Amino acid sequence: MTPIYKILSRAEWEAALQAGRFTGSAVDLADGYIHFSTAAQAPETAARHFAGQDGLVVLEVEADDLGEALRWEPSRGGDLFPHLYADLEAKAVRRVLAAPLGADGVPQLDLST
Repeated sequence: MTPIYKILSRAEWEAALQAGRFTGSAVDLADGYIHFSTAAQAPETAARHFAGQDGLVVLEVEADDLGEALRWEPSRGGDLFPHLYADLEAKAVRRVLAAPLGADGVPQLDLST
């Protein structure tokens, strides 16, 4: 099993639940795929792209459930990041975790629970 993670606003997730699918945040739509991170990559993603943003959640998805639409592509520092070239069906989300801001303004991710 390979869990991967998507950080987004609670409002975006609630809209996706209503629609039955998540089509992507603004950056995803601009890039043409939904950005995910591995557990090891997610803290840096949170610090780099979501600092100061409150009301975030983290979606946990099993990479193997996404089929051929998921591609592992080089990004930051040559690391391979999971990119989904399709909508994310809400039923594919295994867990939704809160990501409260820490004292440093960075969303705190507890992916182990």
